[in-house]
Amino acid sequence: MKVYAHRGYSGRYPENTMLSFQKAAESGCDGIELDVQLTRDGTVVVIHDEAVDRTTDGTGLVKDYTFEELRKLDAGTIKGGRYGFCPVPSFEEYCEWASQYGFVTNVEIKTGVYYYEDIEEKTLEIIKKYHLEDRVMFSSFNHLSLERLKELAPDIPRGALLEHTGLGNAGYYCSRYGYACYHPGIRGLTEETVRNCRDHGIGVNVWTINDMESLENTYEWGCSGIFTNYPEICRNWLDHKG
Repeated sequence: MKVYAHRGYSGRYPENTMLSFQKAAESGCDGIELDVQLTRDGTVVVIHDEAVDRTTDGTGLVKDYTFEELRKLDAGTIKGGRYGFCPVPSFEEYCEWASQYGFVTNVEIKTGVYYYEDIEEKTLEIIKKYHLEDRVMFSSFNHLSLERLKELAPDIPRGALLEHTGLGNAGYYCSRYGYACYHPGIRGLTEETVRNCRDHGIGVNVWTINDMESLENTYEWGCSGIFTNYPEICRNWLDHKG
């Protein structure tokens, strides 16, 4: 079972920052999950919420900031500022850094609340610039974004991201529309759903695994991977299981 660092090593470090990603890489995780949106001037940036209020010392929507303005905000405040100033990274900054490693990056396209024009094309362009096509996976709650990416880059795997309520007959759905994986929330997931996906040749990557019961269940059910805020703990537990 693969371990993906959810927004980097976000349990300990400021989420979706280069510090969080660097610490995730050091943890021995198999991959990193991050979220992309667009600034007012069309820069692809790594940030989860559509508003900057929760994760930075700023207020307002990501789409209303230029990249230069966004870089002045401190994403380190979410951890009380104990790691110093942490800027919001551009996706290009991340890809340039990630190109030196072999892990997989799960890129979540954040178009479920606000649909950013050409975000799929802009994100893919950066991935290609750093030759990461064989080390990325796309996911999104907006499956139309995934359909657009299928048109643009049919060889890059896509994961159907679902809320905790999940989807009945998810394995058939994913196989029918060419998704490599199903990405459900843990709270609504059952062993039967995992089995259904496996019967259709679909991997199951589950979010967000931050407690032992969830970790043990996903392992016993035969899930393909987990997204966790604590990649080092999960990696060590899985290594111990052998």
